[in-house]
Amino acid sequence: MNNRIKELRARFDLTQDELAKKVNVRRETIVFLEKNKYNPSLKLAYDISRVFGVSIEEVFLFDSSDEM
Repeated sequence: MNNRIKELRARFDLTQDELAKKVNVRRETIVFLEKNKYNPSLKLAYDISRVFGVSIEEVFLFDSSDEM
């Protein structure tokens, strides 16, 4: 699953650490998300989308080829 976290952070002038604090995770979690090495829980996806004021679908880009 791809995402637009880095792009949105730049638009909102947020560091990885600042975003992490807003959603109560470690900075490393944000790093892994941005590198597509970690898929967030539904709650984390929701929390991140709320920080940016957009829908989950605008942050996380679901690719149907990711299905099993």
